[in-house]
Amino acid sequence: MDIKSMKNYLYWLYCQFELITCSYLMEPWEKLLFYTFNITMLVMLLYAAYIFVPVHISTAFQFFLHLVGNQHENAVSVMK
Repeated sequence: MDIKSMKNYLYWLYCQFELITCSYLMEPWEKLLFYTFNITMLVMLLYAAYIFVPVHISTAFQFFLHLVGNQHENAVSVMK
């Protein structure tokens, strides 16, 4: 895929986005507010996923390890 076709494809995606959200009907200042709000929500969602998802995966992994009986041994009991 060359640069020109990639540029055309991205423009096509942008046009599809405007059609789906009906933002092509908005005035420029309304588009600015709309896009700012959408980008802010997307950044907050990605940040929350980056912060909280690994913690939940780790907790679930520890829970399932505990269920199957693969518990970590205590360092003191290994030394004895």
